[in-house]
Amino acid sequence: MTIDPPRVALDYLGCKVNQAEIEELGQRFRQAGYVLAAADQADVYILNTCTITHVADRKARLLIHQAARRRPRPLIVVTGCYPSVDPAAVAAIEGVDLVVSNADKRRLVEIVETRLLATAPGRPRRHGYPLGSSYEDAERVASASSLQAETWTEGRSPLVRTRAMLKVQDGCDHFCTYCIVPRARGGVRSTPISEVVDMIRQRTAQGYKEVVLTGVALGSYGRDGGRRQTSSSLHLLVETILRDTTVPRLRLSSIEPENLEPGMLNLWSDHRFCRHLHLPLQSGCDVTLKRMGRRYRTADYAALVEQARAIAPDVAITTDIIVGFPGETDDHFAQSYRFAEAMQFAKIHVFRFSPRRGTPATRLAGPVPEAVKKERAQAMIGLSERSGRTFRRRFIGTRREVLWEEVWAPDGDQDEPSMPEATWWTGLTDNYIRVYARVNGNRRDQIDSVELIAETNDGLLGGDCLPLP
Repeated sequence: MTIDPPRVALDYLGCKVNQAEIEELGQRFRQAGYVLAAADQADVYILNTCTITHVADRKARLLIHQAARRRPRPLIVVTGCYPSVDPAAVAAIEGVDLVVSNADKRRLVEIVETRLLATAPGRPRRHGYPLGSSYEDAERVASASSLQAETWTEGRSPLVRTRAMLKVQDGCDHFCTYCIVPRARGGVRSTPISEVVDMIRQRTAQGYKEVVLTGVALGSYGRDGGRRQTSSSLHLLVETILRDTTVPRLRLSSIEPENLEPGMLNLWSDHRFCRHLHLPLQSGCDVTLKRMGRRYRTADYAALVEQARAIAPDVAITTDIIVGFPGETDDHFAQSYRFAEAMQFAKIHVFRFSPRRGTPATRLAGPVPEAVKKERAQAMIGLSERSGRTFRRRFIGTRREVLWEEVWAPDGDQDEPSMPEATWWTGLTDNYIRVYARVNGNRRDQIDSVELIAETNDGLLGGDCLPLP
């Protein structure tokens, strides 16, 4: 008797760490014989949650309610930071069948399999042996048809992306006053360098051209237990990856300014190490930084940016800024704005402060009215747009290597070409500039040398494209 393999839908909210975890879970479920499916076709719906704000909790509840209304109703599994902080609240949401903390996330396939066996005891156990494709084939879906069939729920991107997100670190010991993450994720834990190298070799063999190293506090890599390990650091990790693997591109996701070892910037001498630093600033006002519990001041941040640009003038510096933090006066915001303007960021991710229950920031005096937060956010977003355009204009008339991601079509038709005629594609340079160009054939996962010729709304237009050897 042939039994159809169970279908699982994987969804996430929040940061790149959650995205990396979902990608890894997708590989684990496929290895165990499950089929990745859209939410309305799934037997199992898994949501990897974020709980950085009450808004994130509300979004999680909305996705859970949507899943619970589907017929037939899937097994609903909620994991991630929300149940790690408040498991009782998550368990009380109507429709939730399983609550899995971050600590048990690596056992998620086994936990789901056990639950399915309990509800359908006659079903053969699939965990531990392949069904259909080999493990290597299951991890890397190359065809356009598979990419279209196996997509994330709620409009998410396909499981198989152009760049592989690789979580190499978990946990945080920073305890910023606005952040619940240390409670949700625990202390710092790092994946051994040898294991990371093996995973990158595997991703490279699967055809990935870029790997993004991510972590809850990536710069704390190797500082497990609050102690700096002489045999393990982010600097050493990157150095080892560049020496011992052939990955065409290596990118860092986000790194706290105080944890960036200046000597690591010299690794940009290897062109495979992307010239892009995401350094969360949070505020350009020292008074606000102190209230946030941040471990640096604006002078430290400016010195780091100056050093980075001295080593690699083409580096993209992107950042996060919170507006409307408790006690932020008009003068404090003006200081933050002027500092951000002086830093000439390639992009600013702007967040309006949202109080998170269980964090010290909820007890701080001087709450900022929502209307003021909105006004400040709009001002900072405007600065980000102007600053980004200024950064991109510097590269008009130059050539940059672009990793193509997908077909770009203003009319929304994203089908990849099967014929060799020129088609609009979009991708990123190593210094995080979005490029659009007409390229012959299917260029997904390929890197071309592209002449940058003009501005467009959020990036640059490409002209002549030369495939790399």
